Amino acid sequence: MTEQQTVRTQPFPLAQGREKGYDRDAVDGFLARARHVFEEDGVAPAGDELDARAVRETAFPLRRGGYQIAAVDAALGRVEDAFAAREREQAIAAMGPEAWVERARADAQVVLDRMSRARGERFDRVGPFAYGYASSEVDLVTDRLTRYFESGDPVTVEQVRAAAFRSVRGGYREEQVDALLDAVVDVMLAVR
Repeated sequence: MTEQQTVRTQPFPLAQGREKGYDRDAVDGFLARARHVFEEDGVAPAGDELDARAVRETAFPLRRGGYQIAAVDAALGRVEDAFAAREREQAIAAMGPEAWVERARADAQVVLDRMSRARGERFDRVGPFAYGYASSEVDLVTDRLTRYFESGDPVTVEQVRAAAFRSVRGGYREEQVDALLDAVVDVMLAVR
């Protein structure tokens, strides 16, 4: 190898064969930005703010030869956890632990109220010719999450993040289900 050639270190395994993975430049750029914002204690240039929710909502283009999706998603989960822990610490310092716990309880109650609706009626449905999440699958997950909130049945943040549902005609509106799962993650990270 000559001096002019550069070696690109790969923080993640690459997708193999015809399998697509996350665009390497997009992932590397995002992780560099996240590291910078985190190390600067959340101070970022205007328009470049980053928090736990923004990390969770990040998406990357798919490319052949990209990073393996599961490896990047696991790393993003750890980055989100770090941002959430810092946000929790800052909020507790600003409002006090009692107010923080009360806010987390109120958020949990909103989530629980939605999940306590009757099976098949927890979310709006798309039209009969449109595709949405399979209501029976979503209801199974929300039943499990309800047990987590009501009686402490074990569920991890990673399990909530990994929830996936088949698309079916006339299913639940995906945006509503995704928003609820995001709210569940927010509550779980708030009380870790």
